[in-house]
Amino acid sequence: MNQQTLDIRIDDLSGREIKELLTAHLHSLAEITPAQSMHALDIDKLKKPDVTFWSVWVGGELLGCGAVKELSPDHGEIKSMRTTKAHLRSGVGSAIIQTIIAEAKRRGYRRLSLETGAGEYFHPAHRLYQKHGFRICPPFGDYREDLNSVFMTKELSPA
Repeated sequence: MNQQTLDIRIDDLSGREIKELLTAHLHSLAEITPAQSMHALDIDKLKKPDVTFWSVWVGGELLGCGAVKELSPDHGEIKSMRTTKAHLRSGVGSAIIQTIIAEAKRRGYRRLSLETGAGEYFHPAHRLYQKHGFRICPPFGDYREDLNSVFMTKELSPA
């Protein structure tokens, strides 16, 4: 996919398409992740002031989304990364990660981290994050060791 044609915008989470994508995201994670290990944010939590949420569009078609949650003035967490099934492995995930990294640097974050699942279903996500410089790390923030979680982080240089 030509990333030049992608419209990546801050989203207020009020649109039908984004609500449907996030509902599907939470539903699919609930099917494969034990409840005590599921850390995905629902729409209300994504609307909190410490979260910035982006959606990715081409024309009127929603392709994916992602968010950054501020953990501290120098540390952010990637949340709610999702690409629609029709656009998996087409560059949408990379585009949103690049957007989040650029915004994190602009804000002066020194580190960007994430929590994702540990099972085979999540291996494509692990590879995507590694491609963008994220490395396995210990739990951060309020997380605890969990066999169902993989924690990753990337050190940032200010923009």
